[in-house]
Amino acid sequence: MGYLTLLRGPHVARLLVGTLVGRLPSGMTALVIALALREAHAPYSRIGAVTAAYAVAAAIGGPVLGRLVDRAGQPRVLLVSAALAGLGYALLAVAPGEAAAAFGGAVLAGLAMPPLEPCLRALWPHIVEEKQLDTAYAFDSAAQQLLYVVGPLAVAVIAAAASPTAALWIAAGLGLAGALVVATAAPARSWTAPPREAGSGLLGPLRSTGLVLLLIGLAGAGWALGSQAVLYVAYAEAHSGGLPGGAGTLLAVAASGGLVGALIYGAVPWRAAVATRTWVLASVMAAGFLSLVLLPAPGVMTVLSFFTGLGLAPLLAAAFVLIGELAPPGTTTEAFAWLVTVISTGNAAGAAVSGVLVDGSLRAAAVCGAAGICAGALLLLTTRRRLTPSTPSVHLPTPRPAPEDTPTPALG
Repeated sequence: MGYLTLLRGPHVARLLVGTLVGRLPSGMTALVIALALREAHAPYSRIGAVTAAYAVAAAIGGPVLGRLVDRAGQPRVLLVSAALAGLGYALLAVAPGEAAAAFGGAVLAGLAMPPLEPCLRALWPHIVEEKQLDTAYAFDSAAQQLLYVVGPLAVAVIAAAASPTAALWIAAGLGLAGALVVATAAPARSWTAPPREAGSGLLGPLRSTGLVLLLIGLAGAGWALGSQAVLYVAYAEAHSGGLPGGAGTLLAVAASGGLVGALIYGAVPWRAAVATRTWVLASVMAAGFLSLVLLPAPGVMTVLSFFTGLGLAPLLAAAFVLIGELAPPGTTTEAFAWLVTVISTGNAAGAAVSGVLVDGSLRAAAVCGAAGICAGALLLLTTRRRLTPSTPSVHLPTPRPAPEDTPTPALG
């Protein structure tokens, strides 16, 4: 099923655009915090701590908000969280030089980051046919790659034209606008999760052993990405003059590889089981990262960077399907939020370890990144039977009758 057919479906374009707009602040935040605090003459130690506080808060807040969505529906949670996150950005913008305001604003923006990605992935089974799900998840994954390119560029343009604090205000507005577009769409208004199983307790979706194994395996992908960023910065410094654009070029090429990989993945009618595709794609990603250990000349390194990204987005697209199948009833949104958390946590851990290693050896940092995704791929391979659900279909929440909605063609 082609991408054009997918985009012509009711509500698809609207939900995709709304999610991307509302998620753009997450691609802007790390850089905009650094620029705003530095403009206010904050020390680098505080900049690093505030950025870390945002990342930790987002990792904690995601599953909590996902659980609230499963219990209270999407519109209220999306709108309230977007308003609170906007308040956090506003606090940062008003007093970036004050330590308390910077930390408080960053923590609030992270904790309340609207769970737009999990919400969209919970909606896909309701707005596309079952045979289109692979294509939808692949396109979703490909679209998310744009955040890592557009977000930093948007900050750079806004900061140059106005100021970093202006970028903070714009981030607040974008988050609220995106949440509003998604929350007012008919599928989001009519969506309800099925009843949670008795005795689900605090663990929620983590009661599923298969889901936990999948998340641990995907944390290895996050580890590799965090390590890759550190490696590229150090590599660019070691090859100054031979790599136009420095580390940014290598990261952009890797993101482009992810975009191409996702588009190819979604265009292929797959016959292999999703669990099989998952470990195979993790292995493809591992092969790409293993090639970085060679630390070749900049031109070859740029080509290899493309291949490191080639398996990532398809791996996530396959994982989205598995998460929908493995999550216990009534916990799907929270399960998707846990994916964001484990990828982010793995990313931070990989970056921290590589940061320690890279001063002594570039190759050690490259091995560190490859080790993360290799371990993840091995886990997904050896536990593949546990990743195959007993019922090979996603848990479809029962929709309420949708209110009348006549979106414009531009919004899908």
